[in-house]
Amino acid sequence: MRRQGGGAYTSDLFQAWPEPNIWPVSTDPDLGGPYLQIAAFCENVIEGKDGVLSLIRVIDRFVHTAVGAGAPEKMPAVPVNAHLVLSFKSGFAKGSFPVKIRGVSPDGKPLPDVSIPMQLEGDDRGQNIVLQVGLVLEQEGLYWFDVYVGERLMTRMPLRLVYQRLVLGP
Repeated sequence: MRRQGGGAYTSDLFQAWPEPNIWPVSTDPDLGGPYLQIAAFCENVIEGKDGVLSLIRVIDRFVHTAVGAGAPEKMPAVPVNAHLVLSFKSGFAKGSFPVKIRGVSPDGKPLPDVSIPMQLEGDDRGQNIVLQVGLVLEQEGLYWFDVYVGERLMTRMPLRLVYQRLVLGP
């Protein structure tokens, strides 16, 4: 990295990149979209009239605390309520595409799949998918939620459940 006049820093890495107008653009369906822009769990979502999303309190873990002498040794079933937010951009993809979310519990057992159709118009157009998630989780540990478009894995979303048992007194 070196300093240019006026205090700005430049990197030789950026100097080596070709001009953007000569970068090749692929029309290969596996490389040309759809693209996943957002995949997150959050406590709340606000969607404006213009379709813009605001994600409130993005989360990747829940902590369930039991306090007192009667706090169970083993974690009881815990209700988990959140929103799952996916945002896709089309790229060269046009038409209807199935989106599937496949959850896996900490012991490797599958959770029920969720499938949703997605309609894409191409280019910079896209679709937001906001799902209210209500799960009853019976195991402490790391849950994984795989997001597929068709048979193509787009990303994996972790969600950890932690159980804290606090016994007060003698």
